[in-house]
Amino acid sequence: MSDPSRPIRTAAVIPAAGRGVRLGPGAPKALRALGGTPMLVHAVRAMAASRAVSVVVVVAPPDGAPAVRHLLDEHPLSDRTDLVVVPGGETRQESVRLGLAALPDAIDVVLVHDAARPLVPVETVDAVIAAVRAGAPAVVPALPLADTVKQVEPQPQGTPERVVGTPERALLRAVQTPQGFDRETLLKAHATVVEGEGATDDAGLVERLGQPVVVVPGHEEAFKVTRPLDLVLAEAVLARRRATDGYV
Repeated sequence: MSDPSRPIRTAAVIPAAGRGVRLGPGAPKALRALGGTPMLVHAVRAMAASRAVSVVVVVAPPDGAPAVRHLLDEHPLSDRTDLVVVPGGETRQESVRLGLAALPDAIDVVLVHDAARPLVPVETVDAVIAAVRAGAPAVVPALPLADTVKQVEPQPQGTPERVVGTPERALLRAVQTPQGFDRETLLKAHATVVEGEGATDDAGLVERLGQPVVVVPGHEEAFKVTRPLDLVLAEAVLARRRATDGYV
């Protein structure tokens, strides 16, 4: 994966080019305020909180890179973390690919993190990085499922759907981010797997190469803010952190 004579360097790519329609009209989801601060800023800080992360690349909406850069400059990181903002593409996969193209050559480990998971704890970030550094080509944080899952015959929204199976819950995990990768493996996956071939995340692209993906424990506070109720929960978590941990 890397030359053993030099330190392993880690970067995080945060695709933030989507609009997040399920949160309703208004600003793109990544720019919605959480505790008075845009979610994207929280997500960037979450990656930079790991001392292993030396570069954070934010992939902005195609026409919004200057505005996102200005926003992030108003919430500066520490000097040990470089910040890069690049315009994204029309799809998430294209945006991640553009983020990867902006990485410095010295980077060996790449994290890909959802801007809509603003409160992932640094312990989870570090666990993913450690597993990649230990030799795993792809690593995802995940949690056991709390609910029974049914497989159905899909129907138009609001139409009853016939159940065709009940997967064994003990064998399933709900995947979170950041997902971590050996850089060369992730670059190969993006260069090889055609968009729309069934992969719904970057780990899925690596799976389609036939490479192993391993799971490390996720965290309940790394949930994705997708719907208005998620935002209420995120506000509560943030308020608790500020009251007990001095979180800013």
